[in-house]
Amino acid sequence: MKTKPFIIAFSVVAIGISLAYVFIARPVFIFGPVLPINNFDDCAAQGFPIMESYPRQCRVPDGNTFAEDIGNELEKTDLILITNPRPNQTIESPILISGEARGFWFFEASFPVKIFDENDFLLGIVPAQALGEWMTEDFVPFSATLSFSVPSTSKGKLVLEKDNPSGLPELADQLIVPVYFEEISGTVKELMTARMFLNDSRFANEPYFDCSRTIAVERQVPKTQAVAGAALEALLRGATEEEINQGFVSNINPGVRIQKLTIKDGKTEVDFSSQMDQVGGSCRVSAIRAQITETLKQFPTVEEVIISVDGRTEDILQP
Repeated sequence: MKTKPFIIAFSVVAIGISLAYVFIARPVFIFGPVLPINNFDDCAAQGFPIMESYPRQCRVPDGNTFAEDIGNELEKTDLILITNPRPNQTIESPILISGEARGFWFFEASFPVKIFDENDFLLGIVPAQALGEWMTEDFVPFSATLSFSVPSTSKGKLVLEKDNPSGLPELADQLIVPVYFEEISGTVKELMTARMFLNDSRFANEPYFDCSRTIAVERQVPKTQAVAGAALEALLRGATEEEINQGFVSNINPGVRIQKLTIKDGKTEVDFSSQMDQVGGSCRVSAIRAQITETLKQFPTVEEVIISVDGRTEDILQP
């Protein structure tokens, strides 16, 4: 009669061990097969335990841990501190940037802030302004409002550069802050090819150079029926480093956004944010107009392009 309670107790222990293995050691039995884990994001996505350290760490069953990427914040704490956004915060345009930096991080009370996506497209740039006397070695508060173009990836980085008017590499420094973009969430499963037009500056030093000369390049963008909008958004992200080295450039300011795009009866009306109008010089204006119109006129439904900024068409992109 004593064997029955023993069998019951043994069964309970065995079931407990099995459940612990399923729910703790091998959560993928429930959620699916184990996928390759190369970083913190991969580990967290598969539901493995996360330790609330700083930076956070994710542990896999074999005991290995993966630390969350927080950029180089810990290395720069004695030089520059950022309070908003924090590493791996989800942001949208425009983003308010604030913190404090040593006075020698500034020059003439400012330093540049840039934002990139994971394809290294420069989406926007703005000077951060000191909010106090900057000619000091103490920490000085700063702030900036950064507008940026539509990213091509869900993740990117803010780069807060030490202002370095000398251009000497030994005096350069930067704080890198990883961020996520609000409007690009998850993994894009299907892509399509879109064409956009950059300015061809290979012969810029020749007499009678045509500032409106363009060249078509291709981009992979999320598949959509709004192909014209996707091509134009790709254009606003600018040129790759390789294209720039070949002499193909974009004259459009970083940070420009499409506010409205309509195509009707062959007429295309596109309204841009205010960053589009912050240009000068007849050659550059011609170059920008050519980039926009050629990118849109590749589509058979587009015969005429009307460009506006904040709803205004008068004197837009005029020398």
